[in-house]
Amino acid sequence: MTTPPTCGLVAVVGAPNAGKSTLVNALVGQKVAIVSPKAQTTRTKLMGVAIEDTTQILLVDTPGIFDPKRRLDRAMVSAAWSGTEGADLIALVVDGKGGTGPKIQAIVESLKHRPEPKYLILNKVDVADKARLLGHAKRLNEMVEFEEIFFVSAQTGDGLAELKTALAKKMPEGPWHFPEDQVSDASERSLASEVTREQLYLQLHNELPYASTVETEQYKERQDGSVEIHQQILVERPTQRAIVLGKGGQQIKEIGARARGELSRIMGRPVHLYLHVKVRPGWDEEREVYRDIGLDWVD
Repeated sequence: MTTPPTCGLVAVVGAPNAGKSTLVNALVGQKVAIVSPKAQTTRTKLMGVAIEDTTQILLVDTPGIFDPKRRLDRAMVSAAWSGTEGADLIALVVDGKGGTGPKIQAIVESLKHRPEPKYLILNKVDVADKARLLGHAKRLNEMVEFEEIFFVSAQTGDGLAELKTALAKKMPEGPWHFPEDQVSDASERSLASEVTREQLYLQLHNELPYASTVETEQYKERQDGSVEIHQQILVERPTQRAIVLGKGGQQIKEIGARARGELSRIMGRPVHLYLHVKVRPGWDEEREVYRDIGLDWVD
């Protein structure tokens, strides 16, 4: 007698920079979400598809939850909470190296009366103090009763096998939602924009603020099987455009080369990437930009 398939939704929530995207990538087994050391890298909710035996675990990677100031911030936080709708389980990821201050406590308070089962995942145990980790677990579990507490490192893989097995056991019986070889609900077009935005963050560090985004204007398959992608990097000021371009255009060449290499690796075929930088003040107040990013317009 064969084991019936199970499939369920896990909402992965937490404060910015807790390591949610790195954790989702590790559980899926390959990159589906972009990561960078900058907080608030994830802007929209994205679903990663992990498989454990006969179970398909749909991991919703949500933007970090923080106190929003701008419309873009409000849209990101709204996307994070909407990612928990219909979840079979909510996984709160906490940076084990950090504290459990007001930001974390506010998220825990919001989870307190939610009916879904809740897991606490203390991440970055490879760089965190063990006594501090136990203190975090005790303090947070006193605020809300978590069914399980896990100590993991999404970076090194510590504790992930146990976590994945536990998540699989909580998924309800039912057919899989995605084919076995599909790892994400993101289109290649949106993935292309995200990978270039990741390189902007990784290459420019703190030189370029969050006032930038990437739009994929053209995405077409060539007859030889390769992909041709034209993207526009939107910034708010001419000085930011100069930062992205770099001296003699060297910086944008480097960003393009790294993004192209990453996309070729993920897609498994050659990619021809063409980048253009455009100054568009107030892009984060344009409805069509939100639609392209995959965020709802929030008043």
